[in-house]
Amino acid sequence: MVPSKSLALCVLSALLWIAAAEAQSPEETFGCEANPTGNPIGGGEGYAPIFTGGDIVVSTKQELFGALQSAEPGQVIFLPHGVEIDLTGERNVAIPGGVTLAGTRGLEGSPGARMFTTWRRSHTLFRTAGYDVRITGLRFEGAYGGTERVADHSGFLSISHSGAEVDNCEIYNFPVSGVGVRSRAINVRIHHNDIHHITRGGLGYGVSTSSSDVHIIANRFDHGRHYIASSGAPGSGYEAAWNLVGPNAISHHFDMHGGRDRGDGTDIAGDWLRIHHNTFRGRHRPVVIRGVPSQGAEIHHNWFAGPSEKPVRTRGNTRVYRNAYGPDKTPEE
Repeated sequence: MVPSKSLALCVLSALLWIAAAEAQSPEETFGCEANPTGNPIGGGEGYAPIFTGGDIVVSTKQELFGALQSAEPGQVIFLPHGVEIDLTGERNVAIPGGVTLAGTRGLEGSPGARMFTTWRRSHTLFRTAGYDVRITGLRFEGAYGGTERVADHSGFLSISHSGAEVDNCEIYNFPVSGVGVRSRAINVRIHHNDIHHITRGGLGYGVSTSSSDVHIIANRFDHGRHYIASSGAPGSGYEAAWNLVGPNAISHHFDMHGGRDRGDGTDIAGDWLRIHHNTFRGRHRPVVIRGVPSQGAEIHHNWFAGPSEKPVRTRGNTRVYRNAYGPDKTPEE
């Protein structure tokens, strides 16, 4: 468990980060385009700050694994522009607590170093092994980005520890999950990433979470099934804001599961949910809450640009207000 003092600092850090972003946008806006974060949606060119070096510089798989074993909290493992590392056959690669894994995505046109796998067996490629892990400025490519219900249930990252941050990365071609956040991980920030081609039929989650405190901010999503999904278990909740959702989903976009999905005999769809200032361009329903959030959900100031006649489906305890609709961005009264 996180010590009570650390827990309070984690929560305070998240609240201050959100408040700072919101304070930069005093005028009423709809959708993600106003973007008060100070960095481009989806990261890449124009993102700052970007690492240009680190405490340990690696260019090969062997160097990477050696660095992950020796790195101490506060250190940066840096992958220079042009590096490509084949991780086929590897699973659950552990990133130590307090360590940053960094690349140069967005620096002078750099796409960032690429780590990839061609392994078509169910596995998770990376996992956190302690608090305050950060992954920034890199590309992660899985083995399959199509819609077929393949047996491969692979994902990129499992976050089990608080204080994790994933930013300015490109994450794609993982059949089941891009970033998965477990229930005990709080103060998790997933922001300014380009997450796409996570589309496997029946699964396919850009971000999946059971956490009570995860903030999914200013990402670009496209070619997916559910871009964000939560188990909806009691205690869970997430904020999604200033995200750009592309037109190429195969199902509804942001999701909160209910008791029927879990088979636990309840109608609970998490504790809380905040979905605001996102732009939805897809043809499928933007938001589906498959039960009743116990503390309530708020869905506001989004731009539902697609053709869905009922952009939000919910079963209660949800406020849907001051959103804009259609290609003309018409606000509701």
